[in-house]
Amino acid sequence: MAISASMVKELREMTGAGMMDCKKALTETDGDMDAAVEYLRKNGQAKAEKKASRIAAEGLVRTIVDADKHAAIVEVNSETDFVAKNEVFQEFVEDVAAQALATSAADIDAFLAEGWKKDASKSVNEVLTEKIAVIGEKLSIRRFAKIDTDGCVVSYLHGGGRIGVLVEADTDKITDGIKEAMTNVAMQVAAMNPKYVSQKDVSEETIAHEKEILLAQIMNDPKESQKPQKVIEGMIAGRVNKEMKEICLLSQVYVKAEDGKQSVENYVASVAKAEGANFTIKSFLRFETGEGIEKKEENFAEEVAKQMGQ
Repeated sequence: MAISASMVKELREMTGAGMMDCKKALTETDGDMDAAVEYLRKNGQAKAEKKASRIAAEGLVRTIVDADKHAAIVEVNSETDFVAKNEVFQEFVEDVAAQALATSAADIDAFLAEGWKKDASKSVNEVLTEKIAVIGEKLSIRRFAKIDTDGCVVSYLHGGGRIGVLVEADTDKITDGIKEAMTNVAMQVAAMNPKYVSQKDVSEETIAHEKEILLAQIMNDPKESQKPQKVIEGMIAGRVNKEMKEICLLSQVYVKAEDGKQSVENYVASVAKAEGANFTIKSFLRFETGEGIEKKEENFAEEVAKQMGQ
């Protein structure tokens, strides 16, 4: 398979590896991007897969919470940031969030097909089409999710809607202190982008795969590969533990900790004690606008030349 410059550029942005290393990885894996990322990781040329670097689409994320028990989060995309700041578009996204809160749809197709809450004679998709005609730009209701809980749920928006977060807690009390703590945790999720609530949520398969990657990195290092097996096993265990502290919410260092050491888990426990509540974090949802979407790159000079017939 021919390896294009754009493929090399994409892999470089995803991994931070050198250009020639990226080209070699793509050549070795016949252009398979995911396999190339793993190839670079095994050879110690990429720290981790950075799919967030592929974020390009514009739009907004919105959240809505009802009575501390029910919440929804939606992402609606536009082609340009200019439209994302448009009042008509913003009001539409708010309405989509309200629609999501009330929906019983299990997926986006069913959601788009259902009747619009404000006018049941139209489907959600028909209203979307009308908005496209009014705004004059392609719009897309990309995704939604809901939380219904017996405990408590709070929301947080960052960057005017670039990132949205819902945090659910099991708690026998809903106090101002509990809700403030949950909002702080939601801010943590927005800033640190954890993948799991705690290490017990990480599958054995995921941990085994990570150990395989780490072992390959060590064996490809002339010095580290010569160390005794027990030492190597200890190195792998230490590195896995370090990564778990980065990707598991409760194990992360709490960003607002005064000592710079307190974990999120210890912070939550301290609030539970202060409030006299059985309070634990159960789940979270995090949407980032355009996450994982490839945006078409336009060459302005080429576009002008095309329009001028050159």
